[in-house]
Amino acid sequence: MSTLTKPSHIGRKISRIRELKDMKQEALAQALGISQQTVSAIENSETIDDERLLEVAKVLGVTVEAIKNFSEEAAINYFNSFTDTKDSNVNFGSHCTFNPLDKLMESVEENKKLYERLLQAEKDKIEYLEKLLQAK
Repeated sequence: MSTLTKPSHIGRKISRIRELKDMKQEALAQALGISQQTVSAIENSETIDDERLLEVAKVLGVTVEAIKNFSEEAAINYFNSFTDTKDSNVNFGSHCTFNPLDKLMESVEENKKLYERLLQAEKDKIEYLEKLLQAK
């Protein structure tokens, strides 16, 4: 039986996209505010209401059309070209909200300031000890 004659099983498509995103049912359930058993039931359903499908799509970081039109053959091309996750409610660390180099330079500057304070404290200590020696 070819894939063209198989009925569209939306639950399997959701399950496969979730697996490709390396997400467990528990994580999807938590993001949707439902139980893991409910996610399992959704993934075993041939149909799903449009409102729930939209919620699932947002959490998975894909469009509703991507879920409806999902096929194993097109999956690799789709996920390699997909970069827009601004509508996703879940961030898995794939996009930084800051520039890591800026954070590195901030820490370098902070280390310089700390080093200068330490150096000044040592200079003050030496000066104090020299005064003590001269007083004797």
